[in-house]
Parts: sequence; structure tokens; C-alpha cells
Amino acid sequence: MPGFNTLRIDQDASNPRVARLLLNRPERLNAINDDTPREIRAAVEWANANDEVHVILVEGAGKGFCGGYDLYHFGEGDIDHPCQQERHPWDPLDDYAFMKRNTEDFMSLWRSPKPTIAKVHGAAVAGGSDIALCCDLLVMAEDARIGYMPTRVWGCPTTAMWTYRLGPTRAKQLMFTGDVIDGRTAADWGLANEAVPLDELDARALALAERIAGVPRSHLAMHKMVVNQVLLTMGLEQTQSLATLFDGITRHNPEGLWFRRFAQDQGFKAAVQWRDSGRPIPEGDEARALIREMEDRRRTNR
Repeated sequence: MPGFNTLRIDQDASNPRVARLLLNRPERLNAINDDTPREIRAAVEWANANDEVHVILVEGAGKGFCGGYDLYHFGEGDIDHPCQQERHPWDPLDDYAFMKRNTEDFMSLWRSPKPTIAKVHGAAVAGGSDIALCCDLLVMAEDARIGYMPTRVWGCPTTAMWTYRLGPTRAKQLMFTGDVIDGRTAADWGLANEAVPLDELDARALALAERIAGVPRSHLAMHKMVVNQVLLTMGLEQTQSLATLFDGITRHNPEGLWFRRFAQDQGFKAAVQWRDSGRPIPEGDEARALIREMEDRRRTNR
């Protein structure tokens, strides 16, 4: 089996037609770092190259599926990164190229000719929801949570899957609020295929995978291609390009820079608590003034 830093993949011990892709940074809630997107693509390519595998089951180690991008690394840390350029003028095309590559890596789950199933417990939030929604099917624990809280500030879901999976009205509700929904609601809304008690999740997800795995690979690939073509005709790729560009803007406009400075000043937990609490988020001139105040304080403390 291939070796990775952030995940592992192998064939299920009882049914080798099922490959199990495990996001495996439980100490960081399987948060996404620089390696994660590339390794997801490589793992999917490995499964697709294995003729014995018919379906890929994606899951998370530890307390949850994936808590999104690693905010300690990307948000609180003092780095000049392609997705957060601050030591030189922001180059939107550098930002776009970096985030578009991540999006394409996540979308390897969607483009895989072999069906992919996300098995979600705990949380699949922010970038973690991108990974889950790039899978063809979604099985959740009833008390699991899914959503994209950074739509409140400092993010736009680059895979743009919410509208295609939920329809415009539900997608707007979640994008405007940044709220998360539980597995029961996700199933009621048609986002999840099924929501089950946590202690039944593994068995039910595996049963679905095994049912699919009995179908010839060529048939699975053709049926998936037909359904995916509908989304492509609806403009999925163009929507993702716009969303990826907007994601960079949300991180470099006054509100996005305020959020990052607040995370650096007070810690990412405090920044996330403010973002998710419903408190008004500073914007425009107010945000710029707070940024200057926090930057002055950081320079004084150095």
C-alpha cells in the first residue's frame, strides 16, 4: 500500500473491492495542510489503478471527519503563504493557482470513475465539507455536523458543491449564515443519502459500499459519467473558477485581513468563536482601523 503523511488507503479486510481512504491527522481533527489535497489525489489514483477495487469509502480518524483547513498553520501562524500573501502585494493569480490546485485535487474524488462515499462522523466543516461533498454519496451519523462557517468571513467554498447538492434556496441559507446542520437535517434536505446512529455508521456505510462493489466497474463508471455530465452542463467548472477567485478575495479584503490579524493577536479559537457567534463582523473602515491597532500592538511586543 502507498505511504502518506496525512492519510492512508488500503483495501477492506473483508471485501477487497472496497478501498478505505482514512484521513489520518486525528490530533488536528484531520485538518487540511499542504500535503492533504495532493495525497487525496494520489490515493484516488492508486485505487483507480487497482482493478480489484470497485468503490472508495472516505472516512476520518479520531473524533471527526475533517475540521477544515488547519487554522493554526494558515490563520494564526505568521507565514507568507500562496493562499495568504501579506509580505508583498497580493497576487490574485498566484492565490488562484494554489487554491485551484487544491480544488482539483479534492475533485479527484468526484472525477474518479469508481464511486466514492463519504462516511461522516463528528464534523465535516469548512474545507472538510469540500472533501465530503466531492464524494458521490454521503452517509452521516445523525449527530454529525456539516457546513461552511467561513462564509461568514475568510472563505468561499471553492468546490461550489452546495448549490449542486442542495439547490439554490438551501445553499443560499447556509452560505448567508455560515450555519452547520446535523446529519438528520442533511438527510431531510437531500444532502446526505442517509443519517444513522453513530454506532451503526460504519456498518451502514460499508453495506452501501459493498452493494455498489458488486456492480461491474465499467457500468459504475458509465453511470457516474452520465450523472456528472449533467452537473458539468449546468456549469460546475465555471462556478468553481469564480468561487476559487472569490475565496482569495475573502482572505485579502479588509474583513478577511481583520480575521487573520485577530487570530494572530488572540488565537484562532477566539477568532473562530467570534466568527461563529453571530456577533457583527468588522468591515470596511472599522476593520482597517482594528487591523492597524493589532499590527501596532504586534510590532510593540516584538
